[in-house]
Amino acid sequence: MSSESYQSHLLIVEDDNGRRSIVLDDSEYSIGRDPTCDICLDSLFVSRRHATLLRLPNGDGTVSYRIVDGDLEGRPSSNGFLINGYRLRTHNLQNEDEVVFGPQVRVIYYLCQRDSVVTMPVDEFDITLISPGMMDDDGGMSKRKRQVLSLLNAWQKQPRRSVLKLKRKRSDQ
Repeated sequence: MSSESYQSHLLIVEDDNGRRSIVLDDSEYSIGRDPTCDICLDSLFVSRRHATLLRLPNGDGTVSYRIVDGDLEGRPSSNGFLINGYRLRTHNLQNEDEVVFGPQVRVIYYLCQRDSVVTMPVDEFDITLISPGMMDDDGGMSKRKRQVLSLLNAWQKQPRRSVLKLKRKRSDQ
């Protein structure tokens, strides 16, 4: 039996158009109000070219994303952004980082790691029954975690059995 580790990067965007999710897999993303931006934010508080996301390789074969204020030509945005409540010009994103671009305009970054285990063929008669009385009304999960898992389940349609690990926010736990 062998195992592999998979990594996915998810951005939850909230602006005047509501909430949407974006799976990050490109090497560069422009963020701003301009319709030509890769990630378009609908708000007059957001600059046309507000920020840039860059994918960076890590030494262990994984990747991470860095957010930079403004564009790659050195032009900063008008209002900047807050990351977890701090005004920064650049930041290497970590799981559950919140980037606020203006009133009611924010993105939350999720780093999802999934360990996929290659197993024997699945026995179609091997099932586990769960009694509804054994679960909490909310399934034992926070509303936020249920939303993230719901988005990941919609994105993740792989035939192999897998285990999903969400890293906990470093400052709270």
